[in-house]
Amino acid sequence: MKSRPLSLALLAAFSAGGIAAPPAAKPAKVSMDFWITEGQQPVKIPPTQANVPYGTDKMQVLDFWKAESDNPTPLVFFIHGGSWKSNDKDKVTGLRQYLPAGISVVSINYRFVQQAQAAGIKPPVKWPLEDAARAVQFVRSKAAEWNIDKTRIGASGGSAGACSSLWLAFHDDMADPSSSDPISRESTRVACAGVVGAQTSLDPAQMKEWTPNMSYGGHAFGFNPTKGAPASGFKTFLENREKILPWIKEYSPYELASAGDPPIYLHYADAPAPGQKQKDPTHSSNFGVPLQKKLKAAGVECHLMHLGAPEQKYPDPIAFLIARLKQPSP
Repeated sequence: MKSRPLSLALLAAFSAGGIAAPPAAKPAKVSMDFWITEGQQPVKIPPTQANVPYGTDKMQVLDFWKAESDNPTPLVFFIHGGSWKSNDKDKVTGLRQYLPAGISVVSINYRFVQQAQAAGIKPPVKWPLEDAARAVQFVRSKAAEWNIDKTRIGASGGSAGACSSLWLAFHDDMADPSSSDPISRESTRVACAGVVGAQTSLDPAQMKEWTPNMSYGGHAFGFNPTKGAPASGFKTFLENREKILPWIKEYSPYELASAGDPPIYLHYADAPAPGQKQKDPTHSSNFGVPLQKKLKAAGVECHLMHLGAPEQKYPDPIAFLIARLKQPSP
Protein backbone atom coordinates (compact mmCIF):
# COMPACT_ATOMS: atom_id res chain seq x y z
CA MET A 1 0.00 0.00 0.00
CA LYS A 2 1.44 3.37 -0.99
CA SER A 3 2.06 5.89 1.77
CA ARG A 4 0.75 9.43 1.59
CA PRO A 5 3.15 12.25 0.82
CA LEU A 6 4.98 13.29 3.98
CA SER A 7 3.13 16.59 4.47
CA LEU A 8 -0.31 15.07 3.98
CA ALA A 9 0.41 12.13 6.28
CA LEU A 10 1.63 14.46 9.00
CA LEU A 11 -1.36 16.75 8.67
CA ALA A 12 -3.73 13.78 8.87
CA ALA A 13 -1.98 12.46 11.96
CA PHE A 14 -2.05 15.81 13.75
CA SER A 15 -5.63 16.54 12.74
CA ALA A 16 -6.61 13.19 14.21
CA GLY A 17 -4.91 14.15 17.46
CA GLY A 18 -2.55 11.16 17.48
CA ILE A 19 1.20 11.40 17.91
CA ALA A 20 1.92 9.67 14.61
CA ALA A 21 4.50 11.23 12.33
CA PRO A 22 6.44 10.16 9.22
CA PRO A 23 9.91 8.66 9.63
CA ALA A 24 12.79 11.13 9.55
CA ALA A 25 15.26 11.11 6.68
CA LYS A 26 18.42 9.06 7.08
CA PRO A 27 20.59 8.80 9.11
CA ALA A 28 17.80 9.18 11.68
CA LYS A 29 15.60 6.14 12.11
CA VAL A 30 12.01 6.43 13.25
CA SER A 31 9.69 3.60 14.24
CA MET A 32 7.23 2.63 11.51
CA ASP A 33 4.50 2.87 14.12
CA PHE A 34 4.91 6.63 13.81
CA TRP A 35 3.39 7.05 10.41
CA ILE A 36 0.05 6.31 8.83
CA THR A 37 -0.42 4.77 5.37
CA GLU A 38 -3.45 5.24 3.20
CA GLY A 39 -6.48 3.52 4.68
CA GLN A 40 -4.62 2.33 7.79
CA GLN A 41 -5.84 3.28 11.27
CA PRO A 42 -4.38 2.57 14.71
CA VAL A 43 -5.45 -0.77 16.18
CA LYS A 44 -8.38 -0.28 18.54
CA ILE A 45 -7.84 -1.84 21.95
CA PRO A 46 -10.88 -1.58 24.23
CA PRO A 47 -10.09 0.37 27.40
CA THR A 48 -10.21 -1.30 30.79
CA GLN A 49 -12.50 1.54 31.86
CA ALA A 50 -14.18 3.96 29.45
CA ASN A 51 -15.61 7.45 29.91
CA VAL A 52 -14.54 7.79 33.52
CA PRO A 53 -15.56 11.27 34.76
CA TYR A 54 -12.81 13.42 36.25
CA GLY A 55 -15.04 16.52 36.42
CA THR A 56 -18.67 17.54 36.14
CA ASP A 57 -18.77 18.52 32.44
CA LYS A 58 -19.63 15.86 29.86
CA MET A 59 -16.29 16.56 28.15
CA GLN A 60 -14.32 15.86 31.31
CA VAL A 61 -13.97 12.11 30.85
CA LEU A 62 -11.08 9.73 30.24
CA ASP A 63 -10.35 6.18 29.12
CA PHE A 64 -7.99 3.93 31.07
CA TRP A 65 -6.00 0.94 29.82
CA LYS A 66 -4.52 -1.14 32.63
CA ALA A 67 -1.22 -2.95 32.04
CA GLU A 68 -1.04 -6.30 33.78
CA SER A 69 1.48 -6.21 36.62
CA ASP A 70 1.82 -7.33 40.22
CA ASN A 71 3.53 -4.03 40.98
CA PRO A 72 2.28 -0.47 40.41
CA THR A 73 2.83 0.46 36.78
CA PRO A 74 4.06 3.64 35.10
CA LEU A 75 1.45 5.50 33.06
CA VAL A 76 1.37 7.45 29.81
CA PHE A 77 -1.07 10.35 30.02
CA PHE A 78 -2.24 11.09 26.46
CA ILE A 79 -3.81 14.36 25.29
CA HIS A 80 -5.30 14.44 21.78
CA GLY A 81 -4.72 17.29 19.35
CA GLY A 82 -7.13 19.34 17.29
CA SER A 83 -6.29 22.99 18.14
CA TRP A 84 -8.15 22.52 21.44
CA LYS A 85 -11.29 22.71 19.29
CA SER A 86 -11.99 19.18 18.06
CA ASN A 87 -11.17 15.45 18.11
CA ASP A 88 -11.50 12.81 20.78
CA LYS A 89 -9.61 10.64 23.24
CA ASP A 90 -10.02 7.64 20.93
CA LYS A 91 -7.14 9.07 18.84
CA VAL A 92 -4.65 7.69 21.36
CA THR A 93 -1.62 5.95 19.85
CA GLY A 94 1.11 3.74 21.25
CA LEU A 95 -1.12 1.25 23.05
CA ARG A 96 0.49 -1.69 21.25
CA GLN A 97 3.87 -0.64 22.63
CA TYR A 98 3.03 0.66 26.10
CA LEU A 99 0.81 -2.12 27.39
CA PRO A 100 3.19 -5.04 26.63
CA ALA A 101 5.97 -2.96 28.22
CA GLY A 102 3.98 -2.87 31.46
CA ILE A 103 2.90 0.76 31.12
CA SER A 104 -0.73 1.72 31.64
CA VAL A 105 -2.36 4.45 29.56
CA VAL A 106 -4.93 7.20 30.08
CA SER A 107 -6.38 9.26 27.23
CA ILE A 108 -8.53 12.29 28.07
CA ASN A 109 -11.25 14.42 26.60
CA TYR A 110 -11.40 18.03 27.72
CA ARG A 111 -13.48 21.15 27.28
CA PHE A 112 -12.75 23.05 24.07
CA VAL A 113 -11.82 26.71 23.64
CA GLN A 114 -15.10 27.53 21.91
CA GLN A 115 -16.99 26.26 24.98
CA ALA A 116 -14.78 28.34 27.22
CA GLN A 117 -15.28 31.45 25.11
CA ALA A 118 -19.05 30.97 25.12
CA ALA A 119 -18.90 30.73 28.92
CA GLY A 120 -16.89 33.95 29.17
CA ILE A 121 -13.66 32.24 30.27
CA LYS A 122 -10.55 34.37 29.65
CA PRO A 123 -8.37 33.23 28.07
CA PRO A 124 -10.30 30.34 26.50
CA VAL A 125 -7.23 28.06 26.56
CA LYS A 126 -7.53 28.07 30.35
CA TRP A 127 -10.17 25.32 30.20
CA PRO A 128 -8.39 22.68 28.08
CA LEU A 129 -5.08 23.21 29.88
CA GLU A 130 -6.49 23.21 33.38
CA ASP A 131 -8.65 20.19 32.49
CA ALA A 132 -5.44 18.35 31.66
CA ALA A 133 -3.99 19.26 35.04
CA ARG A 134 -7.16 18.16 36.84
CA ALA A 135 -7.16 14.86 34.97
CA VAL A 136 -3.57 14.16 36.08
CA GLN A 137 -4.62 14.81 39.67
CA PHE A 138 -7.60 12.51 39.24
CA VAL A 139 -5.40 9.72 37.90
CA ARG A 140 -3.08 10.08 40.89
CA SER A 141 -6.09 9.84 43.19
CA LYS A 142 -6.84 6.47 41.56
CA ALA A 143 -3.27 5.16 41.96
CA ALA A 144 -4.09 2.45 44.50
CA GLU A 145 -7.28 1.31 42.73
CA TRP A 146 -5.70 1.28 39.26
CA ASN A 147 -2.28 -0.05 40.35
CA ILE A 148 -0.46 3.10 39.17
CA ASP A 149 2.93 4.37 40.32
CA LYS A 150 2.09 8.04 40.71
CA THR A 151 5.80 9.00 40.56
CA ARG A 152 6.11 7.68 36.99
CA ILE A 153 3.53 9.49 34.85
CA GLY A 154 4.66 10.69 31.43
CA ALA A 155 2.69 13.14 29.27
CA SER A 156 2.25 12.69 25.52
CA GLY A 157 0.22 14.01 22.61
CA GLY A 158 0.34 15.65 19.21
CA SER A 159 -0.06 19.27 18.13
CA ALA A 160 -2.28 21.06 20.69
CA GLY A 161 -2.10 17.93 22.84
CA ALA A 162 1.69 18.23 22.66
CA CYS A 163 1.50 21.87 23.72
CA SER A 164 -0.72 20.87 26.66
CA SER A 165 1.76 18.14 27.62
CA LEU A 166 4.65 20.62 27.68
CA TRP A 167 2.57 23.08 29.71
CA LEU A 168 2.04 20.34 32.31
CA ALA A 169 5.73 19.42 32.26
CA PHE A 170 6.92 23.00 32.80
CA HIS A 171 4.25 24.46 35.07
CA ASP A 172 4.88 24.65 38.81
CA ASP A 173 2.90 22.11 40.78
CA MET A 174 -0.74 23.18 40.98
CA ALA A 175 -1.57 20.91 43.92
CA ASP A 176 -3.42 22.61 46.78
CA PRO A 177 -2.36 20.81 49.98
CA SER A 178 -4.96 22.68 52.06
CA SER A 179 -7.92 21.84 49.78
CA SER A 180 -10.89 19.97 51.18
CA ASP A 181 -11.00 18.13 47.82
CA PRO A 182 -8.60 15.16 47.95
CA ILE A 183 -8.12 15.26 44.17
CA SER A 184 -6.96 18.89 44.32
CA ARG A 185 -4.32 17.88 46.84
CA GLU A 186 -2.64 15.62 44.29
CA SER A 187 0.37 16.80 42.25
CA THR A 188 0.04 17.98 38.64
CA ARG A 189 3.71 17.37 37.79
CA VAL A 190 4.79 14.72 35.30
CA ALA A 191 8.02 12.71 35.18
CA CYS A 192 8.69 13.30 31.47
CA ALA A 193 6.98 14.30 28.22
CA GLY A 194 7.33 12.89 24.71
CA VAL A 195 5.43 14.80 22.03
CA VAL A 196 4.98 15.32 18.28
CA GLY A 197 4.47 18.60 16.41
CA ALA A 198 4.34 20.69 19.59
CA GLN A 199 3.66 24.39 19.60
CA THR A 200 6.28 25.28 22.20
CA SER A 201 5.27 28.95 22.38
CA LEU A 202 1.98 30.83 22.44
CA ASP A 203 3.61 34.24 22.12
CA PRO A 204 2.64 35.67 18.71
CA ALA A 205 5.75 37.84 18.38
CA GLN A 206 8.02 34.94 19.25
CA MET A 207 6.22 32.57 16.91
CA LYS A 208 6.39 35.04 14.01
CA GLU A 209 10.10 35.63 14.63
CA TRP A 210 10.75 31.88 14.52
CA THR A 211 8.45 31.25 11.52
CA PRO A 212 7.37 34.35 9.54
CA ASN A 213 4.26 32.75 8.01
CA MET A 214 2.86 31.68 11.37
CA SER A 215 -0.90 32.09 11.76
CA TYR A 216 -1.67 29.86 14.77
CA GLY A 217 -2.73 30.57 18.32
CA GLY A 218 -5.11 33.52 18.30
CA HIS A 219 -8.11 31.30 19.08
CA ALA A 220 -6.47 30.18 22.34
CA PHE A 221 -6.81 33.75 23.62
CA GLY A 222 -10.16 34.60 22.05
CA PHE A 223 -8.87 36.23 18.84
CA ASN A 224 -10.84 34.37 16.21
CA PRO A 225 -10.50 35.00 12.46
CA THR A 226 -13.22 36.84 10.63
CA LYS A 227 -15.13 34.91 7.99
CA GLY A 228 -13.17 34.60 4.78
CA ALA A 229 -9.96 35.96 6.33
CA PRO A 230 -8.20 33.10 8.11
CA ALA A 231 -5.09 35.17 8.93
CA SER A 232 -7.06 37.92 10.67
CA GLY A 233 -7.17 36.10 14.01
CA PHE A 234 -3.38 35.97 14.26
CA LYS A 235 -3.11 39.61 13.17
CA THR A 236 -5.40 40.69 16.01
CA PHE A 237 -3.55 38.35 18.36
CA LEU A 238 -0.24 40.02 17.50
CA GLU A 239 -1.69 43.54 17.74
CA ASN A 240 -3.00 42.81 21.23
CA ARG A 241 0.10 41.02 22.51
CA GLU A 242 1.10 43.65 25.06
CA LYS A 243 -2.36 43.58 26.63
CA ILE A 244 -2.30 39.84 27.19
CA LEU A 245 1.32 39.33 28.26
CA PRO A 246 0.24 38.00 31.68
CA TRP A 247 -1.79 35.29 29.91
CA ILE A 248 1.12 34.45 27.61
CA LYS A 249 3.45 34.08 30.60
CA GLU A 250 0.94 31.73 32.26
CA TYR A 251 0.02 29.53 29.31
CA SER A 252 2.98 29.53 26.89
CA PRO A 253 5.23 26.49 27.54
CA TYR A 254 8.39 28.33 26.52
CA GLU A 255 7.77 30.99 29.16
CA LEU A 256 7.45 28.35 31.88
CA ALA A 257 10.46 26.18 30.94
CA SER A 258 13.19 26.34 33.59
CA ALA A 259 15.78 24.39 35.54
CA GLY A 260 14.39 21.37 37.34
CA ASP A 261 11.89 20.49 34.62
CA PRO A 262 11.53 16.82 33.58
CA PRO A 263 13.16 15.24 30.49
CA ILE A 264 11.53 16.17 27.18
CA TYR A 265 11.39 14.55 23.73
CA LEU A 266 10.29 16.67 20.74
CA HIS A 267 9.47 15.08 17.39
CA TYR A 268 8.86 16.98 14.12
CA ALA A 269 8.57 15.87 10.50
CA ASP A 270 10.33 18.80 8.81
CA ALA A 271 13.86 20.16 8.96
CA PRO A 272 14.33 23.32 11.03
CA ALA A 273 14.86 26.62 9.22
CA PRO A 274 14.78 29.29 11.95
CA GLY A 275 13.47 32.61 10.74
CA GLN A 276 12.23 31.17 7.45
CA LYS A 277 8.75 30.35 6.22
CA GLN A 278 7.68 26.74 6.63
CA LYS A 279 5.29 24.55 4.66
CA ASP A 280 3.45 23.58 7.86
CA PRO A 281 4.22 26.43 10.26
CA THR A 282 1.80 25.18 12.92
CA HIS A 283 3.84 21.99 13.43
CA SER A 284 7.27 23.25 12.38
CA SER A 285 10.51 22.10 14.01
CA ASN A 286 11.27 25.82 14.25
CA PHE A 287 9.28 25.48 17.48
CA GLY A 288 11.65 22.82 18.75
CA VAL A 289 15.06 24.41 18.20
CA PRO A 290 14.70 27.39 20.60
CA LEU A 291 13.02 25.30 23.29
CA GLN A 292 15.78 22.71 23.19
CA LYS A 293 18.37 25.49 23.44
CA LYS A 294 16.62 27.02 26.46
CA LEU A 295 16.20 23.68 28.23
CA LYS A 296 19.79 22.63 27.65
CA ALA A 297 21.01 25.95 29.03
CA ALA A 298 18.89 25.25 32.12
CA GLY A 299 20.37 21.77 32.48
CA VAL A 300 17.20 19.99 31.38
CA GLU A 301 17.41 16.88 29.18
CA CYS A 302 15.77 17.58 25.82
CA HIS A 303 15.86 15.42 22.69
CA LEU A 304 14.90 16.94 19.33
CA MET A 305 14.11 14.63 16.40
CA HIS A 306 13.38 16.15 13.01
CA LEU A 307 13.82 15.46 9.31
CA GLY A 308 17.52 14.87 8.66
CA ALA A 309 18.52 14.82 12.33
CA PRO A 310 21.47 12.62 13.31
CA GLU A 311 20.59 9.24 14.74
CA GLN A 312 19.64 9.50 18.40
CA LYS A 313 19.38 7.30 21.45
CA TYR A 314 15.59 7.28 21.18
CA PRO A 315 14.11 7.06 17.65
CA ASP A 316 10.69 8.35 18.65
CA PRO A 317 8.61 9.56 21.62
CA ILE A 318 7.18 6.10 22.34
CA ALA A 319 10.64 4.61 22.75
CA PHE A 320 11.66 7.59 24.89
CA LEU A 321 8.64 7.32 27.17
CA ILE A 322 9.03 3.58 27.63
CA ALA A 323 12.71 3.96 28.51
CA ARG A 324 12.17 6.84 30.91
CA LEU A 325 9.09 5.42 32.61
CA LYS A 326 10.62 1.99 33.09
CA GLN A 327 13.49 3.43 35.08
CA PRO A 328 13.25 2.83 38.85
CA SER A 329 11.27 5.42 40.78
CA PRO A 330 13.42 8.27 42.17
